[in-house]
Amino acid sequence: MTNVMIQMAVYCTVLIVLAIPLGAYIGKVMNGEKVFLSGILRPVEGLIYKVLKIDKDEDMNWKKYSACIAVFSVLSLFVLWAILCFQKFLPMNPEGMDGMSWHLGFNTAASFTTNTNWQAYSGESALSYFSQMAGLTFQNFVSAAIGIVVLYALIRGFVKVKERGIGNFYADMTRTVLYVLMPLSIILALAIASQGVPQTFQPYDEVQLLEPVVVENEDGTATEVTKAVIPLGPGASQIAIKQLGTNGGGFWGSNSAHPFENPTIFTNLLEMVSLLLIPAALCFTFGRNVKDKRQGIAIFLAMFIMLAAALAVVGYNEQAGTPQLAQEGEVYLGTEGQAGGNMEGKETRFGIATSGAWAVFTTAASNGSVNSMHDSYTPLGGLVPMLLMQLGEVVFGGTGCGLYGMIGFAVMTVFIAGLMVGRTPEYLCKKIEPFEMKMAVLVCLATPVAILIGSGIGALLPATHDSLNNPGAHGLSEVLYAYSSAGGNNGSAFAGFNANTPFLNVSIGLVMLFARFLPMFATLAIAGSLAGKKKVAISSGTLPTHNAMFIFLLIFVVLLIGALSFFPALSLGPAAEFFQMIA
Repeated sequence: MTNVMIQMAVYCTVLIVLAIPLGAYIGKVMNGEKVFLSGILRPVEGLIYKVLKIDKDEDMNWKKYSACIAVFSVLSLFVLWAILCFQKFLPMNPEGMDGMSWHLGFNTAASFTTNTNWQAYSGESALSYFSQMAGLTFQNFVSAAIGIVVLYALIRGFVKVKERGIGNFYADMTRTVLYVLMPLSIILALAIASQGVPQTFQPYDEVQLLEPVVVENEDGTATEVTKAVIPLGPGASQIAIKQLGTNGGGFWGSNSAHPFENPTIFTNLLEMVSLLLIPAALCFTFGRNVKDKRQGIAIFLAMFIMLAAALAVVGYNEQAGTPQLAQEGEVYLGTEGQAGGNMEGKETRFGIATSGAWAVFTTAASNGSVNSMHDSYTPLGGLVPMLLMQLGEVVFGGTGCGLYGMIGFAVMTVFIAGLMVGRTPEYLCKKIEPFEMKMAVLVCLATPVAILIGSGIGALLPATHDSLNNPGAHGLSEVLYAYSSAGGNNGSAFAGFNANTPFLNVSIGLVMLFARFLPMFATLAIAGSLAGKKKVAISSGTLPTHNAMFIFLLIFVVLLIGALSFFPALSLGPAAEFFQMIA
C-alpha cells in the first residue's frame, strides 16, 4: 500500500512542478504579452488574421461572443458528422473503411465537438486515417481551445470595470491553439513517438503468428488462423492532443491500455501528467491575471484536496481487492513478488498504482482516456471516478471548463456565506447579484440534470438492458456511468456497456450537447455582467476568498450539491454492490 501512495505522490509532484510555470506562460498569452515563441508565431498569427479577415482588436460583448461559439460549434458538428458518414468516399482510407451509421456519426460528432470524446466504436476498425486526422484531431484542438477562451472571457469579466466587451473569440481561439496547444502537442508527440507510438500513413501490417490459433466459427466448423493484422496510423499526433486537450478519444479501441498508444512506463508518465497539466496550470493563470495569485492558489488547493482524497480511496480499494478475491484470507493479496490487489481489467505492466491514478486523473480532468477497464474496479473504486464526473468535472476538469465550473461554485459559495452573515456577497471585488446567481445555478446544475434525466429514461427502456454486461446493481452502475460520462463531457466508459444503438447514440449525444453549452453560455453571461460592474472596496464585511475557511466552504458546497443530486442513484448502484460484496 505504501508503494501505491508513493507512486501517486510522485505523479502529483511532477504535475505541480510543471503546472506553475505553464500557468504563467498561458497568462501572458491571454493578455497578448510577449513570450519566447512570439518571434516565431506572431507573423503566423498576423497572417491568420489577414487571411480570415479577423479584427483582433474588436471587443465583443457576451452575446456576440456566445453567438460566435454557437455558430462555430454547429458548423464543426455537421462537418464532422458528414466526414464520418461519408468517409468511404474520402481520401486516406487504405483499409477501405465504410461510413458510420447516421446515429453513430451524430453521437461521435457531438462527442468530439463537445470535448467529450465518448466512443461507441473501435477506432482501428471503424475510422479512416482522414477521419482520424482531419475530423477528430482537428476537433481535439478547437474543442479544447473553446473551453480555454471562455475562461479567458470570464477572467476579463472580473478584471474589466464598466465595460461591455469580454474579448474577441477568433483572436482568443487563434492564440490558444497557436501558442499553447500546438507547441505542447508537438513536444509530447515527439516524446511518445520516440518510445514507439506509431506515426505513419502506411496501410495496416500483417505478421505471421508464432503458433497458429484455431477459431471456432458460428456454424460449428473450425478455422486455423496463421496471420494477424497490426493496425497502424498517425497515432502520436492525435494521442498528444487527446491527452493535453482533455479529449481522451482513443486512436485504437482499447485506448491508453493499447501497447501502441502507451507502450512504456515513460509514455504512461508523460500522458498521465498531460491529463491534468493545462487544467492545473489555468488555476495559476487565473490568480496571475486577476492580479491576486492567492485566489488561484485557493482554487487549486480546493481541487487538489479532492483529487488527493479520490486517489487515496481508489488506491486503497483496488490494492485491498475484495473478500471474494481473498477467498476468506486463503489467497495472499499483498505486493511482494506479485501485482496483488484487484488486477482484473488492468495491464500487468502498469499495476494497481498507475492504473488507479490514471482512473482518477482522467475522470478528474474530463479526459476520458483509460489504461485499465473501470468496469472491473471494486465497487468503491468504480464509484470515485463516477462521482468525479457527477460533481460537474470541477476537480480540475476540462481545459478551461473545469475552472470556470469551479468559479461557478465559488460564486454560489460566496452567496451562501453572504446569506449566513446578512451581507451582500462579493467575489474578486465584484458584487454577486441575482443575475449572476441564476447563471451560476445553471453552471452548477446543468450536469446533474442532464445525467439524471438521461440515465433515468435509459434505465426504464427494456432495450437498454440488452446493452448491459452485468445485471443488478452493477448493471445500473454501467448505465449511470455512461450518462455521467456524457453529462460530465468526460468520455470514459465502464467498458462493459454496448452503447451503439440508435436510442443510446442519440440520447447520449444530446446529453453531451446540453451539458457542454448551457454552462458555457451561462458563464459568458456572468462574464458580460461582471465586466459592466464597478469594483467595490474590500471592507470588514467582505468574505476572504483565499483562506482555508473559503477552501473548506468551496469543497463543502461542491460535495453537497453532488451528494444531494446523486446519493439515491449511487445508493442503488455502486453502494448497493459494495454492501452485497461484504454481506
